[in-house]
Amino acid sequence: MNVIVSLTISSIAVVVLVLIPLIGVWGLHLHYLFGVVIPYLAAATFFVGIVYRVVDWAKSPVPFRIPSTCGQQKTMPWVKRTYVDYLDNPDSTLGTVLRMVLEILCFRSLFRNTKLQFGSGEKIKYASAKWLWLGAIVFHYAFLTVLIRHLWLFTEPVPFFVQLLNKLDGFLQIFVPTIYLSGFVLGAAVTYLLLRRLFIPQVRYVSLPADYFPLLLIIGMAFTGILMRYLLKVDMIKVKELTLGLVRFSPRVPDGIGVIFYIHLFLVSSLFAYFPFSKLVHMAGVFLSPTRNLSNNSRAVRHINPWNYPVKVHTYQAYEDEFREKMKAAGLPVEKE
Repeated sequence: MNVIVSLTISSIAVVVLVLIPLIGVWGLHLHYLFGVVIPYLAAATFFVGIVYRVVDWAKSPVPFRIPSTCGQQKTMPWVKRTYVDYLDNPDSTLGTVLRMVLEILCFRSLFRNTKLQFGSGEKIKYASAKWLWLGAIVFHYAFLTVLIRHLWLFTEPVPFFVQLLNKLDGFLQIFVPTIYLSGFVLGAAVTYLLLRRLFIPQVRYVSLPADYFPLLLIIGMAFTGILMRYLLKVDMIKVKELTLGLVRFSPRVPDGIGVIFYIHLFLVSSLFAYFPFSKLVHMAGVFLSPTRNLSNNSRAVRHINPWNYPVKVHTYQAYEDEFREKMKAAGLPVEKE
């Protein structure tokens, strides 16, 4: 699909998502719908959708042991292995767990990623592709920081680790209100990922509206959040009263919360509802990927497909017993005379 068409479709979708609460709250005064009903529906869709996808993946058969590997597999005792081999080609549960930890926390496979380039003449070379790894890890950790920091809206008293994270995130207390770096870093990282899709020809060629939409949606979330905190001020005491009511299942919508909050909340709800049905669900899928969660011990242990069903077999011995005379007459070798 043409990049202009894909980007236009995604942009229109995000603009529509902004206009819906703007009209609904500012024009039709549907505060309860956008402050209570839609967040509840989005949360229910998120959790039910994630559970459904995980259960569906868990039921998928894994007939072969297919871990992605890079290092030397464990074979004979005299074949030397480095400590990297134990992570790149684990043959034990511990090695697999360590590999998964590095994959989830450090994006190790993405760090090792390379890109193909054409050199002089017809030469092909591989170059480092660390910028993608850097953009991805900054984006994910900034997003995680923002999510954890927002827990102060849903808890009373606020947990100590949330208070600590707020202090670390807002250590640049040179303005009022305090500037939280995670919001700006998140906006910069997701913008980089979007520009990468737009300006790298190979990535642009394979990008679809489903790739642009979540990036634009997250940009909208970050922008409205920054706008709400630093420019269009919102009464956060009333916001916390609303969010605590949602958590305690005794919702009440206070008067006087600005429409920008409902736009921000609707974008967040849209992302939560969209999450289980999008590529973003790889957050849960990485734990169930047989290319990651299996040890590579196929030379030491026979992997039997647990989904195999009993079938009638006809062994070679039985075949030879049945056709021995005909095989001998035809001049074919037999194991038993």
